[in-house]
Amino acid sequence: MKRINNSVLALALFVGFANINAQEKKTLTLDEAVQLGIQNSKNLKIDAAKIEEATADLLEAKNRQLPELKVSGSYMYLPIKPNIDLKLPGVSAAGGPEVHQVAYGSANLSVPIYSGGRIKYGIQSAKYLVEASKLSTENDKIAIAYNVAQAYNNLFKANQSIKVLEENLSASQKRDETFLKLENNGVIARNDRLKANLQTSNIELQLLEAKNNYNIANINMDLLLGIPETTEIEVDQNYIEEAGDVKPVDFYISEARDNRKDLQALAQQRKAAELGSKSAKAENLPSIAFTGGYVAADIPKFLTIYNAVNVGVGISYNLSNIWKENSSLKQSQAREKQLAANNELLNDNIKLEVNREYQNTDYSKKRISVFEKSAEQANENYRITKNKYENGLATMTELLDADAAQIAANVGVINAKADAVLAYRKLLQTTGTLTIK
Repeated sequence: MKRINNSVLALALFVGFANINAQEKKTLTLDEAVQLGIQNSKNLKIDAAKIEEATADLLEAKNRQLPELKVSGSYMYLPIKPNIDLKLPGVSAAGGPEVHQVAYGSANLSVPIYSGGRIKYGIQSAKYLVEASKLSTENDKIAIAYNVAQAYNNLFKANQSIKVLEENLSASQKRDETFLKLENNGVIARNDRLKANLQTSNIELQLLEAKNNYNIANINMDLLLGIPETTEIEVDQNYIEEAGDVKPVDFYISEARDNRKDLQALAQQRKAAELGSKSAKAENLPSIAFTGGYVAADIPKFLTIYNAVNVGVGISYNLSNIWKENSSLKQSQAREKQLAANNELLNDNIKLEVNREYQNTDYSKKRISVFEKSAEQANENYRITKNKYENGLATMTELLDADAAQIAANVGVINAKADAVLAYRKLLQTTGTLTIK
């Protein structure tokens, strides 16, 4: 009975570990991966909070144009009889009433009429900053789309390398079996068979490294997409055919000027800074507001006041502005200069980025044809060398070298195509036109 229980326990543990180590497989196209990455991006959640903050600032600016209504009231108990000395002609305080409590209430209304434009400028500036926050978010989305594409590309290349190496390992192992039979029959020397075995061992090491790279790329992809890191992602290799025709570089520079969200966000910030300077100048102007109020008071046995309503116009002006320098204006003007310099720097960086990625895209496309030609040559060289070896015209070393060159060339073609697609996407990112479907 004890032996049966131990067997059951061992089986249960085995099943448990199997479930823990089991990986869920998920097939994703590149567009689906991008959407998932954007949906679960922590950076975009931060951006969303920044938009909410900017929207709240806009609401605060709009609230400044609304009437202010304040109501106050108080009740006081006087435990000690106060001394009351009325100075009114013909009125004596002697023998007056005892006052032990006072109730007082008031309501004050203020409606802004003129503030030198500070309220108007504040609202418009806040609107520009909200728009700038939204544009920054769009720019981050494009950056995330490229980062996901880069991770997807790395995963694809690692997976393709595994497939090629597995095929070559299988062929190498079959060759080892054939060479072992030839050695046993005295057709080849043991040294030649060992060279073939060494080649097989090298392919096994390359395969182990490729699988390790794949696992790391898969975990990185899972984290980017916000899914459990035990999920094994299967990529759709059709994406390597999506690279479009490359137009002249001037086209992409023009596209960048029209579509770069960070450039548009900076333009909104500059508009807000310009309004900030106007608002700072308006601090030297007076403020005018319509005012109204109501007062009521009750002092039992002594005084009662109600219906004390007042209306009027209030003017406020800070006389210290006459001798104080406007520090807010200087700060705002400095911010305008800083943003103008940032705009010039960003435009220069955009030209550099577009030209660099244009060259990289052109280079990546040319690499494909070179690698394809190299693969054709390597495959033909292996076929010829194999025939020569079988006819005793080539050495084992030459055959194994030809096989290794064939593997490298075939993997190189796959990687070159994947890199070309990624380079084209990078070019689109620098122009701000990388589509997010």
